[in-house]
Amino acid sequence: MKRVSFAEFGGPEVLRLMDAEEPHAGPGQVRIAVRVAGVNPVDWRIREGQILKAHPIELPAGVGLDASGVVDEVGEGVAGIEVGDHVFGEGESTYAEFAVLSAWARMPEGLTFEEAAGYPSVVETALRVIREVGVRSGQTLLVSGASGGVGSAVLQIARERGITVIGTAGAANQEYLRGLGAVATTYGEGWVERVRRLGPVDAALDLAGSGVIRELVELTGDPGKVVSIADLGAPELGVRFSGTAGSVPDALAEAVGLISRGKLHIPVEKSYPLAEAAAAHIDSQAGHTRGRRVVVI
Repeated sequence: MKRVSFAEFGGPEVLRLMDAEEPHAGPGQVRIAVRVAGVNPVDWRIREGQILKAHPIELPAGVGLDASGVVDEVGEGVAGIEVGDHVFGEGESTYAEFAVLSAWARMPEGLTFEEAAGYPSVVETALRVIREVGVRSGQTLLVSGASGGVGSAVLQIARERGITVIGTAGAANQEYLRGLGAVATTYGEGWVERVRRLGPVDAALDLAGSGVIRELVELTGDPGKVVSIADLGAPELGVRFSGTAGSVPDALAEAVGLISRGKLHIPVEKSYPLAEAAAAHIDSQAGHTRGRRVVVI
């Protein structure tokens, strides 16, 4: 089978599309014929060797955590799923023709493979950081870098929970944020004062890693009310860096419910063929994403 992998840490140029042995489902796992793999910032952070404590790997290694596809092997002890089922979930080395998933759910009716591949890690992360930052119904949450996949999920989940969200993004994404129920404003010079004019902030999330931790602490008045998923230097300022996943099966179950009720939709901004995984990483690292990017197998 074909698989994207890398033999050394580095930039997108280390990615190679190569022949590899097919993986097989072990106990408590399923294997899928991958249709689409989700592209997440964690993918290129792992490729660069940034977050090895949370994601220890041995080289050479495959790439990708999220995928959608068709079940073609069911491991020992797995119940409620059959060969031929359409699923989405999280596993490893998903930029490949076949991948093993350790957490999965049946795809909701009407969801395409491209759409489904963008949800697993994104929804788990969104649910986790909302929980960790401690924001509640009736409060206001500031989201820095709100137009990407995690931001899109946070905005919609927070709205469903009665939380007001102020989202920052580029000028081109202001209407997109408003469409997801956020009070939108641009980043760049003067952004802190623009946020202040919108009202007091109870908690804040840094989703882009754009060097705004000090300002988020200033706006909330407490480093304990700020969580980052993108700035590895956040703990130096007393801010929690959230990089370890919680329960992916629980997150997938909640995602299915939200999607089925029409309460969650994350658009796919761009799709890439498997051979262009490096281009997907370049674009992901550049930011300014509206929704998700995916790799089509």
